[in-house]
Amino acid sequence: MASVPRDDIDILAKAKRALPDDYSPGEDEEYMSDQQLTYFRVLLLEWKRSILEASEGTLQNLQDGPIREPDLNDRASSETDWGIELRTRDRQRKLIAKIDSALRRIEEGEYGWCEVTGDPIGINRLIARPIATMTVEAQQAHERREKISRDD
Repeated sequence: MASVPRDDIDILAKAKRALPDDYSPGEDEEYMSDQQLTYFRVLLLEWKRSILEASEGTLQNLQDGPIREPDLNDRASSETDWGIELRTRDRQRKLIAKIDSALRRIEEGEYGWCEVTGDPIGINRLIARPIATMTVEAQQAHERREKISRDD
């Protein structure tokens, strides 16, 4: 995978300078204020950067690692390890798409608002899951509908 784009690095550096070192969003301030949005932008960009760095390490290991093990058991073990690593990277690739979507929502002024109800998602939920797009209640209703559909 490619490294973090230069524009993202510039945005991250600018956003970090705009925040006090000890800042953490709270329920007592205006919801989705500029400072909160900057906090989440920094959080999302840092998360994306760390995923991209880890994927570069995986690519390097794939290129450097032995292609064939002489022992069948060693080969099976290596292939299993690589399979797990590649599945993990695939999940992280999908996560990067969600992070990019959250960053886009920040830029468009939609971040922090439920895509189903339009209600605030809530600071605590966003801190726990910065890519959340629905309130807890809307997410639970969505999952119930999925379960019912799956059971039919």
